[in-house]
Parts: sequence; structure tokens; C-alpha cells
Amino acid sequence: MDDCGEIPPPPPGHRLLVTADLMESGQHFRLDWHPPRLLGRKLLMVNLSDLDASGARPVGYTLTLALGRDLDPAWLDAFLSGLGDASRETGVQVLGGDTVGRVSGLGLGITAYGHAARWLHRGDLRPGDRLYVDQPLGASLRGLRKLLAGASWDPSDPDLRAHLDPSPNLGLGLRLAEMPEVSACIDVSDGLSKDLRMLADASGLSLALEPGLPEDWIQGGEDYARCFASSLSRAELESRLRMPLHPVATALPRGEAPVLAYDGDALRALPDRSFDHFAS
Repeated sequence: MDDCGEIPPPPPGHRLLVTADLMESGQHFRLDWHPPRLLGRKLLMVNLSDLDASGARPVGYTLTLALGRDLDPAWLDAFLSGLGDASRETGVQVLGGDTVGRVSGLGLGITAYGHAARWLHRGDLRPGDRLYVDQPLGASLRGLRKLLAGASWDPSDPDLRAHLDPSPNLGLGLRLAEMPEVSACIDVSDGLSKDLRMLADASGLSLALEPGLPEDWIQGGEDYARCFASSLSRAELESRLRMPLHPVATALPRGEAPVLAYDGDALRALPDRSFDHFAS
């Protein structure tokens, strides 16, 4: 694959949004535990999750592959089959891309494009907004722990499915963007402690964690949930969206840190507990 492609132009009143994600073997996945077909699906789904959280409808993507010389051609066939299945399932077409060789390992990249009538910025939080997620968090982290302990792919295990074959709630972001009372949204990919920090910093506010959140919710990443802020009550949101929601934080005027957690009755700075791509 090495060709130019045309990005479908947005309809009148819409804007074009773009997101990119790169996965490196040994850093983001391991070939000995991630079935190639599922990895192809995951590569597309995580990019579509980003677009959806911004209120965009996906319209296409480009694919970049850096393939090690020792890669089994059958592995690549299965990976592309999974990617094709996900493309057909979501109705999103490949627009072009590039393929290069490397000595060893794999680099997998997608740049995805979407159209949004209303862009859900990360920086539009308002004091008093409450933040919710559309699903319980931490399943992907539990799946990772199981894999590190020697487990292998089992489709009946919800934790392994969450880590190896995530299924974000695509389409929810579009519905949220239609609600003026929803001020901001992000997909939980780096972990709640980091993703909340990005929302707080972009908005110039602080976010106080909901008391009693499980540690896996705070630390875990790759859940690909919608995390959004709204001035509406939980009951009103659940009634409109027809789904259960889980409160995770409240927006406050800027305090001593972007993310705060209750220590008794006092709020203390919460350190970033998410995965660090650059840690030694």
C-alpha cells in the first residue's frame, strides 16, 4: 500500500477532525499473546473511539505498516482480515497508506478522519459540571494482569476481551454532541488519572475525584469509555441516553493541582498513576 487518497469533504456546517495512533510491538502489544485478527480490529477501534469522543462521525482512515523481516506472512493476512472486518462493521473505508520494512518488530499506525457538526473540545469544562463514564473501568487492566500471569486468549473472559478486543460505545459521542448541556468529552485510553488531568489542564480547572472509586478505575487504561462532563443531573442524563452512567469527578475552580482526591474531608493532589510511554 503506497498511494494517495482523497478525504471526503465535510458537509456544510461540519468540520473535519483527525486523530492518529501508533502501536509498537513490545511497547503496546506482544505478538505471543495478541491474536493478529484481534489486533487489526483493535488498531481501528481505538482510533474511532477518539473521533467519537470528539463528536465526529468517522469517514475513512490511512494505514501505515512497518513490518519486520521475520514476520510470518500468515500473521499479516490474519491481521489485515481483522482490520477489514472492523472496517466493514463500522462502515469506515481505508483511504490510502504506506508500508515499509524494518529489521524486526512491528509498527502499526492509523490516521482516521471524521466529520463533526459540533466538536466536543476537552477545554470547555465549566465549574460545577459533573463527569461520568458510560461503563465500569479497569477491565482492560485486569486483562493485562492476566496475560502477564500467563493467560492466553479466551473469548469468554470479559477482562481479556476488554484488553485484546475492545468494543467502544461508538455513536454515543455523536449523541452527546447533540446535547448543549454536555460541555466536554474524552475517551479513557491512558487511564482516568491522566485523562482527567488533560481535561482539567485544557479547561483551566481542577477535577475532584468521586470518593470511593476503585484503584483499578483510577490507574487502568485502554478502557475506551466515553468520559464526559455535563450540568445535567445523573438521572436526567440516564433518562435521555437510556443507559446507566457512573460519576467519576466534579469540576471545580482551579486549585493546587489539576486532579484532586478526598483525604478525609480535605482535597489533596492526585499523582498521575497512568502508563508512562517513556519510563525506563
